Amino acid sequence: MPLHADQLSRMTISGFKSIKSCDISFGKINVLIGSNGAGKSNYISAFSLLQNILSKNLQVFVAQSGINALLYNGRKVTEEIAFEVYFGLNSYGFNLIPTDDNRLIFRKEYFGYSPWGNESNVARGHSESMWNTGAHNQIDQYVIPILEKQNWRVYHFHDTGRSAKVKQEHNISNNKVLMYDAANLAAFLYRLKENFKNNYDEIVSTIQLIAPYFSDFVLEPQEGNEEQIVLKWQQKGCEDIFNASQLSDGTLRFICLATLLLQPHELQPATIIVDEPELGLHPYAITIFAEMVKQLSDEKQIIISTQSVELLNEFEVDDVIVVDRGENGSEFKRLDAEELEIWLDEDYALGDLWKKNILGGRLSK
Repeated sequence: MPLHADQLSRMTISGFKSIKSCDISFGKINVLIGSNGAGKSNYISAFSLLQNILSKNLQVFVAQSGINALLYNGRKVTEEIAFEVYFGLNSYGFNLIPTDDNRLIFRKEYFGYSPWGNESNVARGHSESMWNTGAHNQIDQYVIPILEKQNWRVYHFHDTGRSAKVKQEHNISNNKVLMYDAANLAAFLYRLKENFKNNYDEIVSTIQLIAPYFSDFVLEPQEGNEEQIVLKWQQKGCEDIFNASQLSDGTLRFICLATLLLQPHELQPATIIVDEPELGLHPYAITIFAEMVKQLSDEKQIIISTQSVELLNEFEVDDVIVVDRGENGSEFKRLDAEELEIWLDEDYALGDLWKKNILGGRLSK
């Protein structure tokens, strides 16, 4: 199925974290597999860098991350980060260089048109992106509307500890989009229940597939402060109301994933990026998650990083990107269906081949 005009067709990166150089083309479903430390999460964090740049938040991102951690093997080895993201024939790119006061500034920022290899300069030497000023030529009309949407969003639902934001009170009006860590989950579900009842009901029924005891959410403003809301729920056959801390970590993460994938399409970004969605999930929940991904991929583009054999088994050869760590940092490759044909004809699943180290992406001995 062809990509939509605002979805990612390709991304090139050099000099970023463990990535010395890579060039990856994307499909509708993209599953990154690899061992711990191979660079999957570093690749996912490149999308966070992109988001922060488009939001004009680069210097805060650099200060929080540390400049040496962002440059491949540190600034003594790497002089700049180069990044270009493509959507169809057009692209947005930038080169970042370190300063003496530990900031990153733009050596150049540009729009591109790939058939001709043209770069249209946006600006040079600035500390925050100037993408919205454009390149002052015809390419602006193709690139700026896509960047305005900031239509690639990274989600991490790892934190389900006692102090996790998803379990805390939050502003009921903070419901425009589901936040990257589901910190506004109750407010967002409240919006869906009030305005998108079919989607809300589908989320509830899907949760019940992996948590049969779950009846429904209890979503209402807090007494005494109607601007605040907190996630609560009820169990079947019980009148008691429970809070989010009384859900298992895996169930709470699945609730976040189901809300992300089953919300109305108009509220979702064009590209959804999820880091290790399998954490804490029962194998059956992993299967349900994969089915949601495959159904959603008709409309949206999805990028996942995983270490789960069970999750890998749910996808096709063409969906998979293998990440290995070599002498020159993280290395990325697409699987070749022809090379694996003899194995797949023997009814081996992709996960079996991964465990046998046929695909790569496993720890070296």
